[in-house]
Amino acid sequence: MNIFSSINELSLLKEPLVLVGGTFDGVHLGHQSLIRRAQEEAQKYGGRVVVMTFDQHPASFLRPQQAPKVLTSTPQKIKLLEALGLDAVLLLPFNAALAATTATQFIDQIAQGAPLLKAICVGANWAFGQGGKGNITLLRQLGEIHQFSVITIDPVRIGEEVVSSTRIRSLIATGDLKNAAACLGYRYTLSGTVIHGAGRGKGLGFPTANLKVDQMQLPPNGVYLAKALVNGFLYHAGVNIGFRPTISWINNKITVEAYLFDFTGDLYGKEMRLEFISFIRKEITFMSVEDLKAQIDKDLQTAKTLLQEEPL
Repeated sequence: MNIFSSINELSLLKEPLVLVGGTFDGVHLGHQSLIRRAQEEAQKYGGRVVVMTFDQHPASFLRPQQAPKVLTSTPQKIKLLEALGLDAVLLLPFNAALAATTATQFIDQIAQGAPLLKAICVGANWAFGQGGKGNITLLRQLGEIHQFSVITIDPVRIGEEVVSSTRIRSLIATGDLKNAAACLGYRYTLSGTVIHGAGRGKGLGFPTANLKVDQMQLPPNGVYLAKALVNGFLYHAGVNIGFRPTISWINNKITVEAYLFDFTGDLYGKEMRLEFISFIRKEITFMSVEDLKAQIDKDLQTAKTLLQEEPL
């Protein structure tokens, strides 16, 4: 994957160019439809598609206290885009300078930085430029000036519902992972770096890998069955999301910890991806650590039963 961080780098590309723009959080079915349309357009010119997106959700910079949780980390997003056959991403730093760039200035910069630009492909409600004041009408006007076409697509729907990152966040937050997966086009997944925890899982006889998932949208607290990908290998895993109330009496931070079946070794600092298969139970406060250990044994037995229908 070629990752560009400035518009001017697009001048390095020597073939006709179709830009597809958006935040692409989750790379869901709507995003996938948009990308396929851009790929069709690029074929007309014998050119290539470049995804234009940001290194963080714009709201994380503009309204950090109100920013939504994200569905995909930037590395995860890039991997999903690559799986769709893309090999170039313009990953713009969303900073004060970009936020202050007017809609017209932004498109002017793109046209100057990408002289072989043939088309910009976006969703019908795409907004751009300072304050999100740029709209499709303005984009078409600027396209006439700079001689690129503008292609929009209608939202993808499942039943009566529009597929959107906002809807998927809501589905995940309420634990509806089945419908979230239907909108994503793949199972709900968490990716992050394995970090040092308190070591309490190991003390209980169930060593766990704690995942750093800052700003990620999480499902309700509880125990889940998942597949874990780490170091290029797949493992079944039991995943606990929550505050660990039985062993952490004063803890206001949610943790995500995974117990990998049939694994021994050190995972600290490794990147891990968790693909959620099914929900096992809600988070419970136990009267004693022994009660907790007994429940963990039950959870593992439940997981092993479920795994009979879920090979790696």
